[in-house]
Amino acid sequence: MRQWRWDRISVRTAEVRCCRACQENANWEEIMHKWTSRILTTLALSVSITGTAFAEPFKIGYLLPNPVSEIGWSSELAAGGRALEEHFGDKVELQMIENLGEGPDSARVMNKMAADGVGMLILGSFAYQQEGVKLAARYPDLKVVHIGGYLQGPNFSTLTPRHYEAAYLCGMASGMATETNSLGVIAAFPLPEVLNIMNAYVLGAQRSNPDIEPVKVIWLNSWFDPANEKASTESFASQSVDVVFSLFPGTPAPVVAAEELGIYVTVTHSDNSRFAPNRHLCAGQLHFGPTLITKVQEAMDGAFQENDIFAGVQDGTIEAAGLGGPLTQAQKDEILAVQEEMRAGTFNPFTGPIAAMDGAEMIAAGAALDDGAIKGMNFLVQGINTNLPK
Repeated sequence: MRQWRWDRISVRTAEVRCCRACQENANWEEIMHKWTSRILTTLALSVSITGTAFAEPFKIGYLLPNPVSEIGWSSELAAGGRALEEHFGDKVELQMIENLGEGPDSARVMNKMAADGVGMLILGSFAYQQEGVKLAARYPDLKVVHIGGYLQGPNFSTLTPRHYEAAYLCGMASGMATETNSLGVIAAFPLPEVLNIMNAYVLGAQRSNPDIEPVKVIWLNSWFDPANEKASTESFASQSVDVVFSLFPGTPAPVVAAEELGIYVTVTHSDNSRFAPNRHLCAGQLHFGPTLITKVQEAMDGAFQENDIFAGVQDGTIEAAGLGGPLTQAQKDEILAVQEEMRAGTFNPFTGPIAAMDGAEMIAAGAALDDGAIKGMNFLVQGINTNLPK
């Protein structure tokens, strides 16, 4: 019986085995030509499939200044990160770090991520701004999105929510709900962004209730102070304030206190209804997902825009939420109708005539502030009872 032997022929990384009998009884060159063509076609297809299936995900460093809790700034930033993962799936790899100190700790983490080759940094604290700008200049391929800042540069963009739009709507709700005509604001710092939010809130309240008394203000000079937030709410309640606006709260402390004290509460960042089921009046609910998805897609497409994004109701970044308390359906509809005007771009809360605390005209009748003036706001409107801390 004839013995069969096999010869092995290597074609690049593939292997062809051919029977010796084939070599003896057929046109060997023709056989090899056919096999080689088939193998090279298969290799090309394999490389194509492998390249698609095992492509490196786009790596994103996502830095948050506070612990992620049920509500608040870091909670909504984390929700934006989840929106990225849900939208892009395994095309992105999110490296999220929460409760990252502002200073040397955050600088070390950002530098490490940049050196390790992340494609984008999303920075969730105002204090991360300077280091982010430096890294963007040092690593031309790195894209940076800084939330809440004001600097732009090569491969560096900023994203600022239009908190003031939701504040105006919540101000309308407050003017409708108050029985004492006395409102109080617990504010973090006297920064331009805080001033435009407070001003919009007061203008909204004055729109729905011309009898509002000058609005009281307590300055915390802190982003995170649960004890003082609670104490401030109690102080307002003792002064006949029956609606409190917690402007940039670090915790739900003022919301819980308002529920216990029997006064109404409005708040920025998140719907807090779960903490005050009977006394939650209105919230400015953030949605970071839509804008961040756009920026990540730009980076992945090699078309990253170095821009300053001021995103609000029209962009799906913020909305009035958790409308409750004593508001009637007609009152809710009135508030939501104004929100739809914002969405259509036909209403700007800072449309004159608007006067400052000392009575000086700041915005003439029929005129409206542009984005630059809103972002740089340095005055308080008439009808606020406070002095700006030095």
